Amino acid sequence: MKTTLTSNELTVEIKAHGAELCSIKNKQGTEFLWQASPDVWPRHAPVLFPVVGKLKNNAFSYNNNSYSLGQHGFARDKAFHLIESSDQRCTFELLSNADTKKVFPFDFIFRIHYALTQNVLVTSYQVINSGTEQLLFSVGAHPGFNCPLSANETFEDYYLEFENNQYQLTELLEGLRLEGTRQLHLSNQQVPLSKNLFDKDALVFEGGQINSVSLCSSKSLHKIKLNCANWPYFGIWSKKGCRQFVCLEPWYGIADNNNSNGNLLQKDGILKLAPKSEFSCDFSLEFH
Repeated sequence: MKTTLTSNELTVEIKAHGAELCSIKNKQGTEFLWQASPDVWPRHAPVLFPVVGKLKNNAFSYNNNSYSLGQHGFARDKAFHLIESSDQRCTFELLSNADTKKVFPFDFIFRIHYALTQNVLVTSYQVINSGTEQLLFSVGAHPGFNCPLSANETFEDYYLEFENNQYQLTELLEGLRLEGTRQLHLSNQQVPLSKNLFDKDALVFEGGQINSVSLCSSKSLHKIKLNCANWPYFGIWSKKGCRQFVCLEPWYGIADNNNSNGNLLQKDGILKLAPKSEFSCDFSLEFH
């Protein structure tokens, strides 16, 4: 089942499975969203919940119990319920249940809101603690975008446009964060795309460095801008050696450090929500 949002400039489709964006097209027929080729990367824009990134040993401990949980959590593989829908807005909901509690021992209500206005799509996440104990979680986005967007362009015709000329990157090894950082130096606030850019996995930014980033073409007017002010973490990723898509990923949460002790209460970037309280955040995508 798919839900469709329309404006004068865009048509957006969302699947109930994972509440995942699966198409973003302009009126000229340009498909901005990666189309989940199974032999390259079989997802479009997975939602990351209740963890972001990889857990050390794919597990965590809480209240003296151990739980197994895969990278980026389980929401992306769950059936959400559509609870509200109109031509330009919709809301999907996922509730905790006996199955989720086998791997994540918390009560929650997780809602994803999509709102389309002309060429701008706003995604909002709402997490409600429906239980009587503190809820520990992370949440994030992982949308992939076709790159190049036109047949007469190549991957190398595109570049990432930032707000500054210098950033600190966190290194990854097999999905886990290493100690220390390295500098990313930009020229004119730009990083050109190349097939080797992601040889060491994603570009990971900690400490709220990213408020907006754009994927731009040097040969056309195509541009995708993601705005995410105040999000503490950000990732940019493509599959190693791939020249077909790029993911722009705002996160409230991050992968474990390679020295992590696995205690969820002490996990870097974990959010803590009191009973009957709620957390919300949003980001926007502009398509040109």
